[in-house]
Amino acid sequence: QVQLVESGGGSVQAGGSLTLSCRASGYTHTNPCRAWFRQAPGKEREGVAGFYLPSNRTYYSSSVKGRFGISHDNAKNVLYLHMNGLKPEDTATYYCAVGSGQAREYCYHRSDKTYLGLGTQVTVSS
Repeated sequence: QVQLVESGGGSVQAGGSLTLSCRASGYTHTNPCRAWFRQAPGKEREGVAGFYLPSNRTYYSSSVKGRFGISHDNAKNVLYLHMNGLKPEDTATYYCAVGSGQAREYCYHRSDKTYLGLGTQVTVSS
């Protein structure tokens, strides 16, 4: 099992910045991929950023590329999402994920489970 706990969400004005954190524990060593998803009210969950740890390869959705950055502290097993230039449309609940897939697939693998945390709320006001 894998346990994920996100933190760092909050309210910010448009143009501001936030950094989300996700602390992972459990059998994460068999899941080399990390990712961030988000879900806004009334919308489907969407992948935001992926990070494949063995190759340090990252992937970003077109909606956040150039504004968000994903990083991982291997010693602490903590995943980060650095969000800059926030827009009202970035308002959502953000979830971190651990899985065995590739970064461009946001860690999804058809044969393995992708673990998600409970999420942290980000609200961007105009």
